[in-house]
Parts: sequence; structure tokens; C-alpha cells
Amino acid sequence: MNLVIDWGNSSLKTGWFREDKQIVTGHYPSVDALLAELDGASPGQPAHVLVSSTSRPADEIRAGLSGLNSEIRILDAQTPVPIRKAYDTPHSLGTDRVAAAVGAASLFPDQACLVLDLGTCLTADFVDPDATFQGGLISPGLRMRFRAMHEQTARLPLVEPPTDGHGLDWPELTAKNTRSAMLSGVVNGLAFEMNGLLDAYRQKWPDLVVVLCGGDASVFESHLKPPIFAVPELVLVGLNRILRYNVENLHAHTPGTTN
Repeated sequence: MNLVIDWGNSSLKTGWFREDKQIVTGHYPSVDALLAELDGASPGQPAHVLVSSTSRPADEIRAGLSGLNSEIRILDAQTPVPIRKAYDTPHSLGTDRVAAAVGAASLFPDQACLVLDLGTCLTADFVDPDATFQGGLISPGLRMRFRAMHEQTARLPLVEPPTDGHGLDWPELTAKNTRSAMLSGVVNGLAFEMNGLLDAYRQKWPDLVVVLCGGDASVFESHLKPPIFAVPELVLVGLNRILRYNVENLHAHTPGTTN
């Protein structure tokens, strides 16, 4: 099987795939925890590995995963991908954005897709029906907005919503205390922002496919104007598609092999 790794600031998210079928998803607090599991039970050592990280350099990634008995590919601006990039600065385009766009294009081929990724930042990226990444926007995410209000003022508290969005009572617009007002401003504000984006894109692309992913997606899934496709593992799906694309291309250009 293939292993893809989304290596964040404080944890790793992994996906094991057999061709296009996702078999297992994992979350690990450190690379050592991942390697310890690989040394033990199934699924064991992967056939091919692709790593995406927006926070760690390639040499650190290779050193951390040196215990794997597999060739490690690292997604960067030079990695061939199965979509085109109509982006002025492709070298600065985050690999997570690329992977999510590839995932959307592979799940919804020949369709206009808007990918809403609710992580540390909100990103909204548009992929046209010709599988061309046209660009998008980056905006502060849920927790970043709460931290900014707390850190940039003298008296506003730090509000912490539920970590997975479950158990969050949707806030009233007219709040009766400061903490509730901050919660309402951030949560309702993000919802209004995203629904405004959907309206603007759907005016031009009535059949637009909206794909929602990211750690805070569950907070907003039921408060966005349908239809919405929630695909929590979209980045992993895209990473696997990129990995297969590279392995297949290498095989196709290797002397003595056949397609």
C-alpha cells in the first residue's frame, strides 16, 4: 500500500491507500509514534511514501522518516501534479492547498470546484472544469480570530470553542455578554464570509461543487448554503492522487517496462 503524510506543526495525519481506496487513517503526536507503529503490526512498511508539510524543511522530514524502508517523496513546487496551476507565484503556493485542489479535481472531474479548507487559516480555492487551479483567498481561521482579539487588546478574554466543533451551540447574533459577543462575532462572521463567497461563485458557476475540509469544518458544515460536500480527508485523497501520478509516470518512462 501507499502511505501519505500530512505533517503539521504539532502532529502528523496519515492515510494508507490501496490504489484509490483509503484503507486506514491515523493521527500521531510525533514522527516517533508513527515509526513505532510501523515497526509493529499491519500495515507495516509502505510501498511508496509522499509527505506534505508547510512547516518543516525537506532535510528534517527525510531525517525524521529515515527509519522507513521506502523511497520518500516530498511534495514541493517542483513535484508534478495532475492539475495545472494558473497562479502567479506557484513556488509560494502551500502544498496543502495543492493537495486539496487535486483531491477535489479527482473526486469531481470536469466540474468547477470551490475548496473551503478550515484549518489555522480559512482558504477558499477555485479549480475550474479543466482541472486548472485558478487561485483563491486566505483568511484568518476560527482560533486565529479568537487569539487575535485576545492578544491585540488589553481586556478581551481568550475564547476557546470545542476542539472538534461538536457541542457548540450556535451563537445568537445579539449576544448578552462579552465572551458570547466574541463567540458570535467570530463564528457568525466566518459563516457569513463563507456563504458570501458561495453566493459570489455560484452567480458565475451555478453548478459549482463546494468541498469542505479542515479541522474546523464540522463547526460550519450545517450552516453553509447547500449543496456542500464534506470530505474530511480531502488533503490525504489529493496526496495519494499525486503520489500515484508520480509513480505511474516514473513507471511509464522506465526502460523495459510497459504501461
